[in-house]
Amino acid sequence: MKVTVYRQNHQLFCTINSHKLSRARKRDIFLFLSVSIVLLTSFLISDRKSTHPFDLKQIEIRAIYGSPEPFWKKNLKLSELGVNAIFMHHGAINANIMSRAKSDELKVFAEFATLNGKNYVEKHPEAWAVDHDGNKIKPATWFMGVCPTEPGFRQHRINELKDLLQKFDLDGIWMDYLHWHAQFEDPEPILPETCFCEHCLAKFQSTSGITVPDGSISKKAEWILTKHDKAWRNWRCSVIAGWVRDFKKVVSQEKPGALLGIYHCPWDDDDFEGARRRILGLDYDSLKTIADVFSPMVYHGRMGKSPEWVKENIEWFCKRLDIEPGTFPKVWPIVQAYNDPNVISPDEFERVLEAGTAAQATGVMMFTSNSVAEDDQKIATMKKVYRGWVDKK
Repeated sequence: MKVTVYRQNHQLFCTINSHKLSRARKRDIFLFLSVSIVLLTSFLISDRKSTHPFDLKQIEIRAIYGSPEPFWKKNLKLSELGVNAIFMHHGAINANIMSRAKSDELKVFAEFATLNGKNYVEKHPEAWAVDHDGNKIKPATWFMGVCPTEPGFRQHRINELKDLLQKFDLDGIWMDYLHWHAQFEDPEPILPETCFCEHCLAKFQSTSGITVPDGSISKKAEWILTKHDKAWRNWRCSVIAGWVRDFKKVVSQEKPGALLGIYHCPWDDDDFEGARRRILGLDYDSLKTIADVFSPMVYHGRMGKSPEWVKENIEWFCKRLDIEPGTFPKVWPIVQAYNDPNVISPDEFERVLEAGTAAQATGVMMFTSNSVAEDDQKIATMKKVYRGWVDKK
């Protein structure tokens, strides 16, 4: 008797050749082998699934946020700590940092404070955002919003972006403060209704086709929020998406291949009565078709959350955006390392770093570089986590 078992397209087959076996005996043997093959095939399929590239996913970005200089002053080489990328405010980037980072084979991404109007609105009052009572908005704890539709400010930011990309060989731009005036990083956020300046009212009417009756700003705001709230919210989201679209165009023109990412509020669709979309103007469904990378700002300590919340949030977010492995947009969260309002222990820091790569997230960065560099235990923690990922390759 000759039994041949062979594999084709991940399936097993067999043949039985014998002139000495009865038909009944051949049938019994065939049934036994068939069951065995089914079980073995299931094992092979299971084994193949367990070694799917994404099950053994590589963490492609292991980053710091902030200047690398606090590490360099301690004679630490970032690549030896497992770091392969630096994210830092665009105004702090200089030729020396770029040269040293590139020599250490580090990617450099510039954080761009998009809609932060601090130091601008004081000199250009026409760009000052207006609340629903007709008053100029007051600064939040550390954020001063600006009217996103004021043409002078928009051109100012576009010019800054072009100059930055022409000056430095950056790997990408990360839009920060990408929302209407508000502040979300605190347990009790600041969520005003804006902006009802003449620029926004005119733009809303021309875009929506809705004519707002004459009257005071407060009366106009009340009428809009009462009669056309949905149209108003949709329009505000389109304004934010428009900024991302314009930045994407500039980045593509000035530095083809560079990424455009966004730092953003990590709230889900229901938090604070849907304030992420309703007040901040962040509509995931429109933004995911434009941005290359999302970086949820999961500052658990600042927001009064547990480290476990970071993992839960990233899992929810990846599912909400229907993130597909190996495709854009990517998810690279930013997690908290700095001690405010409470101390973030090295153990807690390790947990949020690991949690930041939950679900389909393929990168993570910590905030801030200085808060880690000044703490030897946190340096060791970051090295342990980042080098651990590198060694798995």
